[in-house]
Amino acid sequence: MLDRRRFLGVAASVPLLLGARRAGAKPVKEDTMLTKPVPKTGEALPVVGLGTYSTFDVGPEKRGPLVEVMRRFVELGGRIIDSSPMYNQSEATVGDLLGRIASASGRPKVFLATKVWTTGKEKGVAEMARSAQLMGARIELMQIHNLLDWRTHLPTLQTMKADGRIRYIGLTHYSTSAFGEMELIMKTGAIDFIQVPYSLVSREAEKRILPAAIDQKVAVLVMEPFERGSLFERTRGKAVPAFATELGCASWAQVFLKFIIGHPAVTAPIPATSNAKHLEDNMGAGRGPLPSESDRKKMVALL
Repeated sequence: MLDRRRFLGVAASVPLLLGARRAGAKPVKEDTMLTKPVPKTGEALPVVGLGTYSTFDVGPEKRGPLVEVMRRFVELGGRIIDSSPMYNQSEATVGDLLGRIASASGRPKVFLATKVWTTGKEKGVAEMARSAQLMGARIELMQIHNLLDWRTHLPTLQTMKADGRIRYIGLTHYSTSAFGEMELIMKTGAIDFIQVPYSLVSREAEKRILPAAIDQKVAVLVMEPFERGSLFERTRGKAVPAFATELGCASWAQVFLKFIIGHPAVTAPIPATSNAKHLEDNMGAGRGPLPSESDRKKMVALL
């Protein structure tokens, strides 16, 4: 009976089957991360990203352990890195870490996503420029954080996209109560991504927002896939079920993530961590077959 931390020691010895089942994911090649296409462009993105809330909010003198987290994320096929000005020093940490692991050929090629989190057009423009400066590269995805002043920011983002300063426009909200408003904005056709909470035990998104994302060809990033760690408390001392190990799940973290990735609307969950071993464990969910709808129902029944 192994929990997440104890199972990590043997995870590398568990054979992972290749080839995705359902949900539009594709194995790139042996031992690489599965990808899913961004609906509006077809761009292939790895199915496990990296969040930075809280974990990356540290000063330069405390970033040593995070260098290995970022290095392993890139080495294991990760690309999507999500942050926000709301996360205090996290954007600066992302830029610093990418610089520290740069090679002779330059910084790693990643998909940087951050947010505008202020009111007013001028403040929004200034904040987004500062985010790009801190992260040290062009922002691929700019999201309106928690829909704050979205009517002001959306036209600005549309202009930035048309000018090639960003590639994608997104919306985020941590509360399911905002799903109705998000759906209405998605119907304008201006939105490329949404970011919402979704997990094995928080499944409100399945009712309307995920089906709407499919209908509107909007990519989906998923925040808080582990319910801030509470899912590990619920499964402590429990063995990973046999049907999940057949899907390549070597830990409960991989079960939780594969459940999310298995939904056809989801592009990638973005778990945050400051622990390199946990990062490696999370990335393992992006390999091997994905769960069928029957498998996903079994996963729900487990909890």
